[in-house]
Amino acid sequence: MNELVAAALAAAKARGRDVADVPLTAIASAAGMSRSTLLRRLGGSRAPLDEAVRQAGVDPGGRPPVRERAIEAAGRLVAERGLAGVTLDAVADRADCSLPSLHTVFEGRDGLFTAVFLQYGPLPDLETLAADPPESLEETVRAIHHTFAAAFDREPRVVPAVFADLFGRPDGPAARMMEAHLPRMFDGLSRLLLPYVEAGRLRPLPLPVLAQLMLGPLLNHVLMRPVLEPAFGAGLPSPDAVLDLFVEAYLRAVALPGPGHRNP
Repeated sequence: MNELVAAALAAAKARGRDVADVPLTAIASAAGMSRSTLLRRLGGSRAPLDEAVRQAGVDPGGRPPVRERAIEAAGRLVAERGLAGVTLDAVADRADCSLPSLHTVFEGRDGLFTAVFLQYGPLPDLETLAADPPESLEETVRAIHHTFAAAFDREPRVVPAVFADLFGRPDGPAARMMEAHLPRMFDGLSRLLLPYVEAGRLRPLPLPVLAQLMLGPLLNHVLMRPVLEPAFGAGLPSPDAVLDLFVEAYLRAVALPGPGHRNP
């Protein structure tokens, strides 16, 4: 049975799914046998295999996949405790799964954190925006600001916790998480901004500088806003009004006038 358990875990890992969600045909292929041979080995039912997987310390699933449960549980724990306070044991307990399941699915804590940031961070929305960009420079800059602001405000509040860890521990898990996602993030930003550089509508600055000039003020504001609100009360502009100010300031700093255009 051990070789069948190993084949089931390998097939599940290759598909990013729970063992219970992997067809027997795929498990049989991983084990080097036909489906009918596998069923004969199991006595006609996959139940013995699921039980053997459970006995090996891995939840075979059948509920929402371990991956989904773990990402949701880890996201809430990160928002509550920060990255430093989240262990795989705590995630397994909150997600009602086994520790070996997490190692099988995510290959460790950094892999789990990377999946959490992908789920709750700005990257999916940024790539959607880059696939169908707005028609004007101002609309594009505004949409990028709103995409990142929405990620910071999304519950559970994973993104603020990630940046708090990044600033506090430059060599910690947040830094490794950002390193994993930065190429895709800059690819999305390049597709949105570089056409305007090539058209002479944005200053020809390096992409990281264009991105930092845009996102630096926003990042500073959203992280400081919980402190600013009690201090300034009604005197603090609304989040939407602040975004409008940041968009205007960015365009004044880096936009260039073009034919038929007025530089903000």
